[in-house]
Amino acid sequence: MQNHRVLAKRIIKTRELYFFLIPAVLFYTLFKYWPIYGLQIAFRDFSPVFGFWKSPWVGLENFRRFFTAANWSGIIRNTLMINFFGLVVGFPVPIILAIMLHHTGNKLFRRTVQMVTYAPYFISSVVLVGMIYVLFSPSSGIVNTLLGFAGVKPVFFMGHKELFLPMYVGSGIWQGAGWSAVVYIAALSGVNPELHESALIDGANKFQRVWHVDIPSILPAIVTMFLLQAGNLFSVGFDKVYLMQNPLNLSASEVISTFTYKRGILDGDFSFSTAIGFMESTINFLLLAFFNRTAKLISGSSLW
Repeated sequence: MQNHRVLAKRIIKTRELYFFLIPAVLFYTLFKYWPIYGLQIAFRDFSPVFGFWKSPWVGLENFRRFFTAANWSGIIRNTLMINFFGLVVGFPVPIILAIMLHHTGNKLFRRTVQMVTYAPYFISSVVLVGMIYVLFSPSSGIVNTLLGFAGVKPVFFMGHKELFLPMYVGSGIWQGAGWSAVVYIAALSGVNPELHESALIDGANKFQRVWHVDIPSILPAIVTMFLLQAGNLFSVGFDKVYLMQNPLNLSASEVISTFTYKRGILDGDFSFSTAIGFMESTINFLLLAFFNRTAKLISGSSLW
């Protein structure tokens, strides 16, 4: 009871500061929490004519429809494969880049590389996919031109379903590595220099200092970034996948987000697409809770 009184007095004393929270609270209430009210259409045969409450209740029928669809296993497999390889291959790249830049003595070179690797993040998905089509064009793309010099016949990269995954993951690493590295560069700047000095006195080389000083020092940042990425293991951004999609690679590029868009927006099946989105969010939350708990037991660092 005493603690509640102390808290109330503290709030009253600093009440001016709490007014700054009002815009954020209103934003999240109106655009984040209030729309949750519409999730009920996942359990209804929704019709805009009847509205939320008068549309027929169908229970779990919309979820059953997804798991009885002809291509449901392929959609889930594609979603997980893209995220899994993006996590396994792409996650270490910003860490390695940040460590290399941190230990680079030439400031001009370090700033130049950081700017060059940071800039692609601001390229829109439309422009990025356009660049991929131009660079990998079978008729005029620079990649096929170089392959031609080596005696290799032109390859239609965007038409091979086997190449969709490496092209999607590779372009994502190129676009996002510099942006993600900023977090690790900031964390490395806070490493105590005395630790490196002590390691040098003990005869440690640069690799040993990175492994035993830098990595442990930025481990909380690594765990946080890993959890944020692993928590989206069951979802893939819509725009880039949809732009890279074509009839030739559809079996490898159809993911949950594109399937939901086609069924919900193009076909007007709002209840079905809402059910899929609700399932996707629920699984992502469970994965985040699992990885967060695991990270806390192994490293002692977690989101909560």
